Amino acid sequence: MSIHSTPLNVRPVRAFSDNYIWLIDSPRAPGALAVVDPGDAAPVIAELRRSGASLAAILLTHHHPDHIGGVAELLRHWDVPVFGPDDSRIAQRTQSLRDGERCDLPDLGLSFETLHVPGHTLSHIAFWGHGALFCGDTLFSAGCGRMFEGTPAQMNASLNRLRSLPSDTRVFCGHEYTAANLRFAEAVEPGNRAALEYRGEVDEVRARGEPSLPSTIGLENRVNPFLRCDNPAVIAAAEHHAGRPLAGSADVFAELRSWKDKFS
Repeated sequence: MSIHSTPLNVRPVRAFSDNYIWLIDSPRAPGALAVVDPGDAAPVIAELRRSGASLAAILLTHHHPDHIGGVAELLRHWDVPVFGPDDSRIAQRTQSLRDGERCDLPDLGLSFETLHVPGHTLSHIAFWGHGALFCGDTLFSAGCGRMFEGTPAQMNASLNRLRSLPSDTRVFCGHEYTAANLRFAEAVEPGNRAALEYRGEVDEVRARGEPSLPSTIGLENRVNPFLRCDNPAVIAAAEHHAGRPLAGSADVFAELRSWKDKFS
């Protein structure tokens, strides 16, 4: 079975102020699904009861509580496998995944490649398959996660890896940060027409109370400054903000991330 052959039906469950928990319908077993990063069990249980679906697997990208906090409660209701990074801080995982390994769910007709993407945390992973990327807090639409454990060089390398995925890959990230990220993207590249057009589209869907996600890798490569650290306009903006020349893309990324941390 190819991990990129079967398009997925994915829907969000909202949690906390801006988290998305992703539900993946099984293409093989109607009514069964996998859940990605259930930081809160209650909205997941409510959606499963509403839809009459059953939980069959849990996928985790990293150890932060807003991504794993609901796992224990879900396991009280469903005895299912828990896939996650090789990290002792995730006590409930039943199968650890390392870079390049497959996350296979044959009963569901699902299979993902594991991508190790350190930066936000050192053990952070992403799940890629069926034309979809579940990237937790590494890549956001028009932005990226803060570096709590990794280095700028690690995060830049992780983002460069994700930007090289097929352009039609749908991007399912962990938070609704798109509008705020686009305001920063406009400050970095005020002449980026793709980003300006995307901001208008995002403002419309958010005004309707709808998610801005998923994005695509192709769109992110056009609008996301953190994926464009080798672009002349982005380099110039980062160097202007730094007040000095920057040696390479990792230094450009580090300056952008520092700038974004203080941006309002």
